[in-house]
Amino acid sequence: MLQGFLARHIRTTIAIALLAMLAGVAVLSHSDKNSAMVSTSTLSNVIVVGGSYVGWGAAQRLAAALPSTRRVLLIEPHTHFHHLFAFPRFAVVPDHEHKAFVPYTGIFANTPGQHAHVRAKVTNVSENFVTLDRPWQGSTTIPFEYLVLATGTRLPAPGSVAAEDKPSGVELFRAYQKGILAADSIAIVGGGAVGVQMATDIKEYYPGKDVTLIHSREHVMPRYHTKLHDIISKRFDELGVNLVTGSRVVVPPEGYPLDGRVTEVKLKDGRTIPTQLVILATGQLPNNDLVSTLEGDIINPINGFVRVRQTLQFKDARYDHLFALGDIADSGAHKAARPGIAQADVVTKNIVSMVEGKEPEAVIEVGPAAIHMSLGMKENVVFRNPPPGESEPWIKPRDDGVEDLGVERQWVNRGAIVTRPEDYHL
Repeated sequence: MLQGFLARHIRTTIAIALLAMLAGVAVLSHSDKNSAMVSTSTLSNVIVVGGSYVGWGAAQRLAAALPSTRRVLLIEPHTHFHHLFAFPRFAVVPDHEHKAFVPYTGIFANTPGQHAHVRAKVTNVSENFVTLDRPWQGSTTIPFEYLVLATGTRLPAPGSVAAEDKPSGVELFRAYQKGILAADSIAIVGGGAVGVQMATDIKEYYPGKDVTLIHSREHVMPRYHTKLHDIISKRFDELGVNLVTGSRVVVPPEGYPLDGRVTEVKLKDGRTIPTQLVILATGQLPNNDLVSTLEGDIINPINGFVRVRQTLQFKDARYDHLFALGDIADSGAHKAARPGIAQADVVTKNIVSMVEGKEPEAVIEVGPAAIHMSLGMKENVVFRNPPPGESEPWIKPRDDGVEDLGVERQWVNRGAIVTRPEDYHL
């Protein structure tokens, strides 16, 4: 394995050097262990693609652990970090939407120097360089020594926001707030976390509205033990949310407007449900386009996720220097932020080992799926599936919710300095 690693390293170093010459950038080899701060023109790049929870965590950990001969570049087109957990609430409740977008300025605050947030979109990943949709430091290509893919998955709005800038994201949430306020009846399509949280938030914040959640399966949150469905069903009954299961919605090609022009939702079993507003909260789709052109068996055709080893390296041995983690990785782990952050530790250890000329040995641990989700403005629940050999889930009901979901903690944890309310608009 070491022989193969060295051979790949030699090929990679030559390719990177050629690219670097074209871009006017010199590159150091693995053997350069100079611990002194070096010019950015002599750095080897470690690239993280995707700046959500897991990508942010990976970039920070790598910047803290790697020697000064390496530069960590977080490539993410968004101007601000998207606090996705708050999106369902802020699409319903007004006056907090601007807090869901946190500046990236604090990401390398504890490791100042050569590391950077590259505000661009990666359009392609090659074996030794990435291609951008806009120039950075005079070039649309960036060579790399190691790459970490953290592109995650995408959801229909408002579960995710495609716009790159904060004002556009804020306006999207306000459009949903306006549509919800104006509608007397609302149908939410999809019984995952986004759909359940929006249904309970809307019904508690606007108790006079008729709210229906439609889910194609018999149980909502189907990746979890059925006791979570029971908890949610009970909460729906308390609030008066209508639950329709067992049939898919026939979604028109143009989607649904937010201006109240909808009159009904059609189900594949022939039923129709009268409503004035439809919100899609359907499943996740993997963001795998960037590596679809690489040779080899990169993507699992069954689910669209990137095949990885337990070390989180790409499964194809030709790409030992490419890693995938979080939601995009076909790792067997539950797709959520907490296990993804644990994976960032594994990736960091393995890249550090490889920089030192050692074999990567850190591997992921796959635990039972868990979630912390709101069930209205105050009630929420922490739920974890039973571990192997056990039959009962771990459940912790809570009633300590606050209207803005305690979003200020995200700003503090991400190094954003807030001294006055106006700072949340930055």
